[in-house]
Amino acid sequence: MVIALALLAAGVYGAADFLGGLASRRTPATAVVVISQIAGVAVLAIAWFVLPGKFYPSDVLWGMLTGLFGGAAIVSLYAALAIGRMGVISPITAVLGASVPVLAGFALGERPAAPALAGIACTFLAVALVSANVETRSISLHEPGLGLALFSGLCIGALFVTLSRGHHDSGLALLAVTRATSVVSLIGYALVRRESLRPAPGSLRLIFAAGAFDMLANVLYIAAARFGLLSLVAVLTSLYPASTVFLARVVLQERLTPSQWAGVGLAACGIGLIAL
Repeated sequence: MVIALALLAAGVYGAADFLGGLASRRTPATAVVVISQIAGVAVLAIAWFVLPGKFYPSDVLWGMLTGLFGGAAIVSLYAALAIGRMGVISPITAVLGASVPVLAGFALGERPAAPALAGIACTFLAVALVSANVETRSISLHEPGLGLALFSGLCIGALFVTLSRGHHDSGLALLAVTRATSVVSLIGYALVRRESLRPAPGSLRLIFAAGAFDMLANVLYIAAARFGLLSLVAVLTSLYPASTVFLARVVLQERLTPSQWAGVGLAACGIGLIAL
């Protein structure tokens, strides 16, 4: 059940990124992020009836940290993609986003079995391969957007850690604090940057859908992290680029590279080993 929830969260996260990326072709990225974050509140309200929240002081703190990490991750990722190569930026953020929770899990005393460790190694490589594309040739310390990509990856990893730290009976209370913090911080960022939050005509459906999928993925991740090892759940969830690549192939007719197909195969092997 935990593996299924984590993989489902990865698929939904990837769908949210795909829809958000499509919307960003017509509407400024900051506006897409802010509006989609607000739209996700509706999904949170519905999910609250299934997992009613019980607020703890520590959950409020973890929720605020998660919201700040999430806002910083999104802003820095879009900034990196604006000046750098997607084939370089995406694998860096995805692998770092998976690495931080694994290290945190070990620090918290988690010790996955040998097959699961082998599965984690396969999944790490799979995340890098499915995120990469033909633009990736070489990386230097002067790569445009490299610093922002590193920062975004660390923030994504920290988000996975803090999002899993709520009490087992807190429901979605932590997520409610997280969303409130991220919306306020992103609106503040947009105001400081004097960026318009007005969506382009006809783009609201994509933005609302992206926000709904993003929130649903958060709910699924929290459910998986409550009952599974952080080091395993976060790595499986970090396979979200595979979902984005698949949707781009089906909807936009984008072709997968041999390395991306290899990543899909490695992901399947990694999932099988972790399931053991």
